Amino acid sequence: MSKTDEKSAERVRKVLTQDLFVRAAAVNATAVVDEMRSIHNSFPVATVATGRAMVASLLMASHLKNNQELSIYIQGNGPLSRVFAEASFEGKARAYSTAPHLESPADSQKILLAPAIGIGLLTVTHHLPMGGPPHRGTVELLTSEIGDDIAYYLQQSHQIPSVVALGVHVNAYGRVDAAGGVLIELMPGHTEETVRKIEAAVKAAKPISQRLLEGATADDLLRDYLGEFTLIEMEHDYPIEYSCRCTAERVKRSVGLLGLEELDEMIAKAEEVEVGCDFCGRKYKITPAELEDVRRSVYKSSLN
Repeated sequence: MSKTDEKSAERVRKVLTQDLFVRAAAVNATAVVDEMRSIHNSFPVATVATGRAMVASLLMASHLKNNQELSIYIQGNGPLSRVFAEASFEGKARAYSTAPHLESPADSQKILLAPAIGIGLLTVTHHLPMGGPPHRGTVELLTSEIGDDIAYYLQQSHQIPSVVALGVHVNAYGRVDAAGGVLIELMPGHTEETVRKIEAAVKAAKPISQRLLEGATADDLLRDYLGEFTLIEMEHDYPIEYSCRCTAERVKRSVGLLGLEELDEMIAKAEEVEVGCDFCGRKYKITPAELEDVRRSVYKSSLN
């Protein structure tokens, strides 16, 4: 049983306002984000960045359809460099950063992501079932704090005015003791009164991590932002969990992306190659004979 199973059966909570002008989702993802931290042994900066991205992916994926997935890829020119998170409609999530052991400034009391991520791009990819072509959108990072960047993406790519509030709190031991978020989206037909109410709620709301540390549930977070609205709950009965779908075959396909020249160099060494999964750390060993099979497959594909 994973840490997620032991600690939590949390679900993304989804609602619509009675007038259908607003849809929203909220989640307490503390256990899932801390499991990610444990797997990668990540330091606080990477934990917060990757955790926020994973929470955002869970919230956004909850509005997809069965067997669909959504990924968030953040690429900046700062020392953290790249962050990737992915979640499915069914609540399965995974994530990693390329600099999990990046240290934050010793005199900093608050973890700021912008200096770590830097200037760059945010790409959101909607993966369809049955191998259909994915839908992909890219925007410049607005603040590099992730929540505002997601809201900017939704506005620019989908013309959906949104509020994205994300929070990850890391304690003195580096463990995650609060992680979650709220996604509020304005639907066509919304009024200025709708906007006014939400703006007032956003202004009055406490930080997400603070509310979770106080014991707030996902439903409490929704009420913090939408307390003036009559809400209709939308069914979404999928416990969230950290789940990696890596297999030996997928690892071999990823090795094939290195190209023929590098594969030839690896084969010439006649040595077993060990490849680790970025998401879960599992190690796979690929024999020289298997490398040759990979090369043949890559070569055949290059002829098409």
